Amino acid sequence: MTEKITKKTLSNGLTVLLKEIHTAPLISFWLWYRVGSRDEVPGKTGVSHWVEHMQFKGTPQFPANVLDKSISREGGVWNAFTFLDWTTYFETMPADKIDLGLRLEADRMVNSIFDPEEVASERTVVISEREGNENDPMFKLSEAVQAAAFRVHSYHHKVIGDMADLQNMSRDNLFAHYKSYYAPNNAVITVAGDFETEKMLGRIEELYRDIPASPSLNRLSRPEPEASGGLSLTVEGPGETTYLQVCYRFPSATDPDFFPLTVLDTLLSGASSLNMFGGGISNKTSRLYRALVEKELTISVHGGAQATIDPYLYNLTMIVHTERKAEEVLAALDLEIERIQNEKISTQEITRAVKQARALFAYGSESITNQGFWLGYSEMFADYDWFLTYLDKLAAVTPEDVQRVAQQYFRPQARIIGTYLPVNGEVAND
Repeated sequence: MTEKITKKTLSNGLTVLLKEIHTAPLISFWLWYRVGSRDEVPGKTGVSHWVEHMQFKGTPQFPANVLDKSISREGGVWNAFTFLDWTTYFETMPADKIDLGLRLEADRMVNSIFDPEEVASERTVVISEREGNENDPMFKLSEAVQAAAFRVHSYHHKVIGDMADLQNMSRDNLFAHYKSYYAPNNAVITVAGDFETEKMLGRIEELYRDIPASPSLNRLSRPEPEASGGLSLTVEGPGETTYLQVCYRFPSATDPDFFPLTVLDTLLSGASSLNMFGGGISNKTSRLYRALVEKELTISVHGGAQATIDPYLYNLTMIVHTERKAEEVLAALDLEIERIQNEKISTQEITRAVKQARALFAYGSESITNQGFWLGYSEMFADYDWFLTYLDKLAAVTPEDVQRVAQQYFRPQARIIGTYLPVNGEVAND
């Protein structure tokens, strides 16, 4: 895996990162925008995700009915994602066909149509997506927990947005968001694969350098106040299963504590993948699996954190065993966390946890598409050096580091406990 990259910022503010990888005749082209649900205000929640949908409705040059066919006909794949801090689009194609992706994204940056009829049609699609999510107990629980965790910061709401906003946002709201944030000075292009750097850079400059910068980039700055105590909430809904979600405040990805906390995550619940293409590995050696699943307190336990611009959350999610109560699970969880906080952790256990976290990171960094992803993803909250030094920073974590962050961050006074209780069927917690 080569680590040599070329980075350049064009006169209109567009950042370009290029990484040659000549292992296969493929190129992955990514266009990242620094906009996500973090940039949304009440009344317009979900607008970033909806705008992402509208980018597939076509431009005069690339009508909607030819877009997908054009990519697939050339043997490529494409997709898009909206997250808390960013929105991204990518095409991975045979190397000699990638120019289609470059031209398509340059066109979509400025010429997406936002036809009123298409907006109305997509409103139905997004609302249906929201309604589908609401049928999932874990979505309902995690939404309630997230809202309780952030009273001030715009991490308060889900990326999909609130139903009231999806029902009431106008075409003009969507188009204004697009014109404000879909601009070269708010974007990062990353390309990984089988190309010559000078030629690729020249083509990107040819297609993108004349696109004007946006003068109207507005960034919300509403830091969440420090928590003054723990919070507990209960969500009721259909089903026969009790779920428990426990969340601790987690620092931003650029905080030095992010790395010992990543090792702590692996120690507690198994390694988490930061990469949406990374897959997973078994968590059966983790402390919480042994304490909760093997002792039949829960059916499963999973943990995870996100690399974010601002402090977010570390989530522990558990499916409570039908013969157990959420209170029993929480007591066992607290006991395991107290053990880490108060007892010396062996170097051998930390070494194993680091090895697992490093392995999962490596699995999610191998393909050309993954390389293109990491070039841009790390730029959204830090820079590419964060990716390059990630493994070294994990390897430097000591047992003392893990114990310290466990004591500092995993305090009952700074967590949110959410319980989903089924209201029909046989309820175990009555």
